[in-house]
Amino acid sequence: MSDPFMQAAIDEAKQGLAEGGIPIGSVIVHRGKIIGRGHNRRIQKGSPILHGEMDAFENAGRRSAAVYRESVLYTTLSPCSMCTGAILLYGIPRVIVGENRTFMGEEDLLRSRGVAVEVIDDPACIAMMSGFIEANPKLWNEDIGE
Repeated sequence: MSDPFMQAAIDEAKQGLAEGGIPIGSVIVHRGKIIGRGHNRRIQKGSPILHGEMDAFENAGRRSAAVYRESVLYTTLSPCSMCTGAILLYGIPRVIVGENRTFMGEEDLLRSRGVAVEVIDDPACIAMMSGFIEANPKLWNEDIGE
């Protein structure tokens, strides 16, 4: 992986998997520096909302809208409707997605609201999610609201 920020998101996803959770990671980058990082911790924390992106926002802490409007969000998986809402709420202008083959989130909504979305089809992201979904279909379906 040549992009250190996507690699940081992948590392977060791997940490979540090692903790017994769903392998989705995210980082928020402002002016070339990670200001928030997180991974899906729904299982670990018994939380209905701690997706990777939401955890990254939580760990970024309270920031001004101006900071978020200058930030890029990296996520290993296409953002769901909840995470898309947070991206739109805080005005993140650019989202880099590791993969959307295993789950197509709200990329069209993001684009329709002016967010630049780039999907990089990262093989590590695809393999990690494919393996998890195959081994844990019930947990995966719960995570995406099915």
